[in-house]
Amino acid sequence: MSIEGKTVIVTGAGKGIGRATAQLLVERGVRVVALTRSAEDVEALRQDLGCVAIKVDLADAVATREAAIAALPADFLINCAGTTELQSFLDTSVEAFDHLMAVNTRAPMIVAQEYARSLIREGRKGAIVNVSSVASFVGIPDHAAYCASKSGLDGLTRVMARELAPHGIRVNGVHPTVTLTPMAVKAWSDPDKAAGMLNRIPVGRFVEPVEVATAILFLLSDDAAMINGISMPIDGGLMIS
Repeated sequence: MSIEGKTVIVTGAGKGIGRATAQLLVERGVRVVALTRSAEDVEALRQDLGCVAIKVDLADAVATREAAIAALPADFLINCAGTTELQSFLDTSVEAFDHLMAVNTRAPMIVAQEYARSLIREGRKGAIVNVSSVASFVGIPDHAAYCASKSGLDGLTRVMARELAPHGIRVNGVHPTVTLTPMAVKAWSDPDKAAGMLNRIPVGRFVEPVEVATAILFLLSDDAAMINGISMPIDGGLMIS
């Protein structure tokens, strides 16, 4: 699984799964180019992990493309950035819906376009992992826009996998259940709500960020050379229950 010495772009690297993934990559001798929205996270990534860090608001399509180009060249791409807003379906606002689609679906497309174009121009192979969610498979109350945005990302993953594989670029998705990031802690702070989800997970717990990071590294590696276009649940068996 060694990808030592490679360069990996990680969006959303400032917190949660992205931060855990960036840290694991650095520990494996990888050069990380981190895209994150917060100036504080940019500084922390530079100081704590030695990453190249670029500040960008992924809701801004023009800024996202500029940041993606600035992050190149790279060997691999991890689209990890994501956001959510808790609203019931009937109360979901157009503004919230558009924002989640911009960050969770459109931004991964833009960054992947620039990454893939760069590799194709240079005649190099690569791999992309899009971090989705079991929310793309399961209807979760108060997550209408989030579920829709992650389902959209899954559709992109499948098309990307089909179109980019002839160029030597594999594309896969990982689908964690509730992962103990700050965003998830906020979303699942209600004990009754958390219990309802935990009771559906056979292993009886939520996911740690590093467990998602480990799966991502596997999908980037040559050990996964024949894995393309999959949606990998990281859910403790939720999808079989």
